[in-house]
Amino acid sequence: MTNAYDDAYSRSLEDPEGFWGEAAQEIDWYKPWDKVLDDSNKPFYRWFVGAECNTCYNAIDRHVNAGRGDQAAIIYDSPVTGGTVRTYTYAQLLDEVSRFAGVLKGRGIGKGDRVIVYMPMVPEAAIAMLACARLGAVHSVVFGGFASNELAVRIDDAKPKAIISATCGIEVNRVIEYMPLLNGAIDIAAHKPETCVILTRPEAEASLTEGRDLDWATAMASAEPAECVSVAATDPLYILYTSGTTGEPKGVVRDNGGHMVALKWSMKNIYNVEPGDVYWAASDVGWVVGHSYIVYAPLLHGCTSIFYEGKPVGTPDAGAFWRVISEHKVKCLFTAPTAFRAIKREDPEGKLLADYDMSNYEMLFLAGERLDPDTLHWAEDKLGVPVIDHWWQTETGWPIASNCLGLHAFDIKPGSPTKAVPGWDVQVLSDEGEPVPAGDIGAIVVKLPLPPSSLPTLWEKDNLFKEKYLEEFPGYYSTADAGMIDEEGYLYIMARTDDIINVAGHRLSTGGMEEVLAEHPDVAECAVIGVEDQLKGQLPVGFLVLNAGTTKDEPEIVAETVQMVRDRIGAVAAYRTAVVVERLPKTRSGKILRGTMQKIADQQDYKMPATIDDPVILDEIDDALQTIGYSKARS
Repeated sequence: MTNAYDDAYSRSLEDPEGFWGEAAQEIDWYKPWDKVLDDSNKPFYRWFVGAECNTCYNAIDRHVNAGRGDQAAIIYDSPVTGGTVRTYTYAQLLDEVSRFAGVLKGRGIGKGDRVIVYMPMVPEAAIAMLACARLGAVHSVVFGGFASNELAVRIDDAKPKAIISATCGIEVNRVIEYMPLLNGAIDIAAHKPETCVILTRPEAEASLTEGRDLDWATAMASAEPAECVSVAATDPLYILYTSGTTGEPKGVVRDNGGHMVALKWSMKNIYNVEPGDVYWAASDVGWVVGHSYIVYAPLLHGCTSIFYEGKPVGTPDAGAFWRVISEHKVKCLFTAPTAFRAIKREDPEGKLLADYDMSNYEMLFLAGERLDPDTLHWAEDKLGVPVIDHWWQTETGWPIASNCLGLHAFDIKPGSPTKAVPGWDVQVLSDEGEPVPAGDIGAIVVKLPLPPSSLPTLWEKDNLFKEKYLEEFPGYYSTADAGMIDEEGYLYIMARTDDIINVAGHRLSTGGMEEVLAEHPDVAECAVIGVEDQLKGQLPVGFLVLNAGTTKDEPEIVAETVQMVRDRIGAVAAYRTAVVVERLPKTRSGKILRGTMQKIADQQDYKMPATIDDPVILDEIDDALQTIGYSKARS
């Protein structure tokens, strides 16, 4: 007996043109497509060839035209600025976006021009993105506060006509001034933008460069609203550079047509939200989650999107998320597991939940890194709602695997993001490119063509696109993740392929070990890396962050985790060493920098990751490794 998910999945693979052509009826087009899928230039597949559209029109104008202009489109909630809350209705958002599009148009920016958005988590960031989409300009959002040299690399690759920025960002109680970073980047870059539009924030003033810089408020006061420009469905909407870019920049391209179709489809069928519901992706516009599920998907679907400038803890406490959910009647929250591990560490019993009305809250989606079973069970127990692990990448733009609640709610298996989403033909292959048996670990790939909204190429680097994603397994997109599919079709993402370690000839997943460590009642967060060993090739080393209020001695906790891994995985894992640390090095999006930690342990040179949250943490990791005989102290 089939269900709605089975039917949708089968049809999406057997008749992709029919499936996505039907989904595309949810989008307004200026001109219909000549062909749903163009496969005439493999491996460069294109969706909705010949169609013309505008993403901004579908995200804002059509809702206002349909009589829903008074509905809230964006709610800005900023505890770091003293509790600022500001709501934009769809009509108000249309006014702001069309006028800012007029600012850009007045500076000669039009279809195909690139614009870099270097902004904090303020509504003006979304206004800038949508204004670019309105004009057919290609935006490239760079995480606010990125170092000058990293911003310069992106300036030289995208060659923007304009940069939109602010005087500062705010990290909890620390003001980060952007103008010195922006000016430094422009000085370094060979390409010089013609215009910078600067949003002045009360927390930091800045001197503007005459002839180049415009003040946001001043420019908006005299701007003429601009109308939507018709663009090809296959024209680029944005470029997003993958985090931790090293060497040659990898600018992921997202098109207009396929992007809208897939994201609009995902809101109901994956997240099970309706137009008018309040949806919150607790991320940043600098990451793909912010593009897809703070700005575009919720607005395309007619939802209310939360724009949150704060943290899960410290703004002011571990009840911050519960306050936002309660005050704004959030139905669905999507965030990273690391956010919940931070909350769990500060409030292990979840006592702060009792202070808030969570009656409107129905589901939690987690992604961005592996969801360990302990965090899954903690969230389920404390929240009493479905907790859905789902998996996707910057390159894909929307989920590859998920429990699709709008189609059929499957039983949850801890450690699994459930099954492939319709449109994604996910397979597991050996190093030789052969399918592996159910339950065996291999390379996770997706058979071509990729569904709508996935990257059609890299910005001006078709050959690099093929080299990075398509050459290792011809006919497939390589996700660079390793894992397995069980007998029931559930997918397990065990690790990045470079996180599979080889211990005396045995291929083992560091992620599997992390799942075991996370079950220890005193462990709030953990990471496992493989370090070089002359005898066994590699050995696993664990890093443990403990819960607040833990009373056990650290050596006792370490010994208990060693025994847990031995009991659950076996002596073959050779897991004998762990160290307790105050925190783990992460990107600003919450991903643990395991590769960098491994290089520190192996005394290899490494480049300071551009996306690191706090570089000082790497010195702390180095010091911790020395205490157990690795890194600088290693013989």
